[in-house]
Amino acid sequence: MFSEFNWMQLIAESPALITLILFSVVTLGVVIERALYFHARRGNPDDVAREVTARLHRGDVKEALWSCQHTTHPIGPVLQVVVGAPVDDPEAIDEQIYVSVSQQRLLLERNLNVLGTMAGAAPLVGLLGTVWGIMRAFHDMALVGSAAPSVVAAGIAEALVTTAVGLLVAVPALLLYNHFSRRTNVMLTMAENHARSIRHWMRPRDDSRGNRQRPMADVREAAPHSVRSKPEPVSIG
Repeated sequence: MFSEFNWMQLIAESPALITLILFSVVTLGVVIERALYFHARRGNPDDVAREVTARLHRGDVKEALWSCQHTTHPIGPVLQVVVGAPVDDPEAIDEQIYVSVSQQRLLLERNLNVLGTMAGAAPLVGLLGTVWGIMRAFHDMALVGSAAPSVVAAGIAEALVTTAVGLLVAVPALLLYNHFSRRTNVMLTMAENHARSIRHWMRPRDDSRGNRQRPMADVREAAPHSVRSKPEPVSIG
């Protein structure tokens, strides 16, 4: 059906189609960049949280920090705030968790606004191309004085092709935007939940006599003596 279609002539004569082609290139570039970034930051946050908790329970605070620093998943920087923070100021730790999660969100959502823009703008540009093609068809009819198919074919073809190309750019961009946004929310929610759970475990508690117990205070003071020379790496999948 398209074997005899003069695509080069249509592209040269249609500003809307040229714009849509540029949109498709930008969309593809953003999708590849974000896919590689999310792949590089993959991991199993549950395994990381268990490993950090186990090392804190053994008193290996420096090894727990090492695990956080060598975790590519967003849970690493968020847990690092909790593990390296003083346990006597829970409100300050909560604020630092919020800041850390916000910083990770900025990194994960970088360039996603471009996908959202392409998803919203491509159909409008396609509609503009449709209107432009119909106007061109009527203009050709007025010049020739005839409504023969050969006269209006170029304008109608431009109208239909730009509409189709606009949808072909917008639909994948919208789907991928929602996919990356969903992954971002899941990763950050799991990181924040684990961080708050560990912070709750580390907070000072009252014993049966009403005295404040600091489960991690002595551990932090003794940390330099309990760190092994070669920390074991964390496997995050």
